[in-house]
Amino acid sequence: MICKLGFEVRESCDISSIVTQNGEVCWKKITDCMVYTESAQGLDHRESVRLLGPVCQAVHLHLSSLPEGQFEMRYAPALQWTGVPELFPEILGALRSPESPSICLSLMKLSSCLERALGDVYLLIGKDCPFLLRDLLASEELAQVFGQPVMDVLKVFVGSPRGLNLRNVLWHGFAAPQEVPPKYCSMMVLLTAGLGQLLTGFLQQTNFTLAHRPFVTLTSLEDLIVFPDVTSEVLSVLEEVMKKSTFILKIMLPYWEVALTKLKSHRFADCAILLLMQLETGLRRVFAEVNECPKRLLTAESTALYTTFDEILAKHLNDGKINQLPLFLGEPAMEKAAVGSLINLAGTYVSRCHPASQLKKQVLSCEGSIGAWPLLPLPEEAEREPVRSEGDSETDVCSSLITEIVAGLCCHVPETHRAAHLPGPLPPEEWPRLLHVLCSIPVRTLFCPRAVLEVLAVLRRVSAHCRRVCGQVAVCVELRRRQWEDRSLRSRQRRNYLRLVRSMKLLSPMLYLILLLIALELINIHMVLGKNASEYQQYLRFLKCILQYTENLAACTRQDRNKWDDAVRLTHTALLKIWAFIEKKQMLMHLAEKSTIKVV
Repeated sequence: MICKLGFEVRESCDISSIVTQNGEVCWKKITDCMVYTESAQGLDHRESVRLLGPVCQAVHLHLSSLPEGQFEMRYAPALQWTGVPELFPEILGALRSPESPSICLSLMKLSSCLERALGDVYLLIGKDCPFLLRDLLASEELAQVFGQPVMDVLKVFVGSPRGLNLRNVLWHGFAAPQEVPPKYCSMMVLLTAGLGQLLTGFLQQTNFTLAHRPFVTLTSLEDLIVFPDVTSEVLSVLEEVMKKSTFILKIMLPYWEVALTKLKSHRFADCAILLLMQLETGLRRVFAEVNECPKRLLTAESTALYTTFDEILAKHLNDGKINQLPLFLGEPAMEKAAVGSLINLAGTYVSRCHPASQLKKQVLSCEGSIGAWPLLPLPEEAEREPVRSEGDSETDVCSSLITEIVAGLCCHVPETHRAAHLPGPLPPEEWPRLLHVLCSIPVRTLFCPRAVLEVLAVLRRVSAHCRRVCGQVAVCVELRRRQWEDRSLRSRQRRNYLRLVRSMKLLSPMLYLILLLIALELINIHMVLGKNASEYQQYLRFLKCILQYTENLAACTRQDRNKWDDAVRLTHTALLKIWAFIEKKQMLMHLAEKSTIKVV
C-alpha cells in the first residue's frame, strides 16, 4: 500500500487546485479523494490512497521546489499551532535531500508532534485526552473542530492499520529508509498547515485559546549522568560492529549510520528516535526465534496485529508460556568488548524515568518540603496571641485518627526495614526516616501491565497535589509573617494567619500519612494484579477519593483562598474514608501480607 498503491493513478494534478498562492489549503480537493463503503459505515482506505497519490505527488513537487523564504511566508503562520514551528524548516531541508533516512526521521517527528498538538486541541472541548491516536482521530471533539471529512483524511494517512498507517509503520521499525515515498512526508506537512488554518477559524468563532501541555523535562543532574561517556574509540568500534552484526538488517543499516552521525553532532533526540525503532526491529526478530514463533515476525499487516515492544518485553506470551527473550538477553548477547562498561552498568542500573521511580522522587521531595515547615520563623507575638477556631475539637479528633492510622500502617512495613529498637508506635519525628527507608526498597519495573501503570498515575497525581500544598503553605506563611511584622495585617487577617499556623500542626502529619500510604502501596504495587475487576475498581475509587481530597486541599490553601477551617473539615472527612477502607483490608499492603502468609 505504501510503496505501490499511491502510484497507480498516473494523471497529474494541478497544485493550484490544492493550495492557493498565499498558502491556503483547499480541503475540498483533498477530501473529495475519500472513498466510502456502500453502507457509508466506513472508509475505503485502499481506494482513497490510490486517488490521493497524484495529490501527494503535486504537493511534494511544490514544497520541495519552494524557496525557504517563500515557505516561511506562506506556511509558517499556519504551523505555529503545533508548538514546534522550528521543526518544519528542518523537514523542508530533508525533502530536498537525497538521504532517505532523513525523510523517515522527519515523518516520525512530525507524526509525534502532530499527535500531541491534536491532543491539545481535543482538550479545548474534551476533558481526558484519549490514550491512543486512533481513538483521538475518531473523537467527536476533533471532528467538531476540523470537520469529519478532514479527520477521515488523517485516518487514511496515520490513524488506521487499514490505511497507510505511516506513524506506526515507522515508529515500530517496519519500513526501510527507501520504502517510504517522500511525497507522503510533503503531504503531511501540508495537512498540518491546513489543520492550523481550520483551527484559526474555530478559535476566532469560539474565542477559545489553545494552550499546549508542558513537556516532561529531566531536571535532575543525577538522571542525566548515569550512563558512561561514549568515546570516539568506542564509536569507531561500533561502526565496525554495525556492519557485521546479525542483529542489524542490512536494509536498515542507513538508519544506524545516520543515528551515529546524529550522536556525533549532539542531536541526541534524533539519535534516540532512530535507535528506538531499530531496537524494536532487532528484538522482534530475536523474540520470534527464541520463542519459536516465526508467525510473530510480521510486517505491518492491515489484517493482523503486529508484534510490538508490549509483546516483546512481556513476561508471558499470548498462550501463557514464559517469554524466553528476557531470559535470553544477558551477558552472552552482549559479548562485544567495546560495551563492557554498559554490561557492568546494567547490573546495578535502576530505572530513572519509570513512573514508579518518579513517584519515589515526588514522595521524597514532598517530605523535604514538609520537613522545612518547622524552620519557618513565626513572630513571637503570634505565639502568644489567643485565637478561637471553630475546628479545635475537630482538629483533636483528626490528630487521634492520624496517630491510629499511622500506627496501623507501620505494621505493614517489611520486617527487614522496621526499626526494631523502637518499642510502641513510631513517633512523628521518625516518620521522615521511615519514608526514606521505604523509598529505598527496589520496585520491579520490567513488567508493568496497564493496571499497575494506572495506579501509579493516580498516586503520582496525589503526590503532586501534596507537594503543591506544601509549597503554597510555605509561601503563605512567609508572606503573612512579613505582613505581621510590618503591621500591615488587618484584624481579620491576623486571625486567619493564626488559623494557618494552627492548621499546619494538623496538615503536616496528615501529609506524612498520605506519603506513607503512597510509599507502602508503591512497594507492593504489583499486588494490584491479584484483584478481580470489581475489587480493582473499588480500589481505584478509593485512591481517587484521596486524590479529590488533595485537590480540594490545594484549592483551600491557595494564597487567595486561605480557607484553613475548611481544610480541617476536609481532612476529617478524608481520614474517615481512609480508616474505613483500611479496615476492609483491601489495600495492596494487605494483599502482600496475605500472599506472604500463604507462601509460608
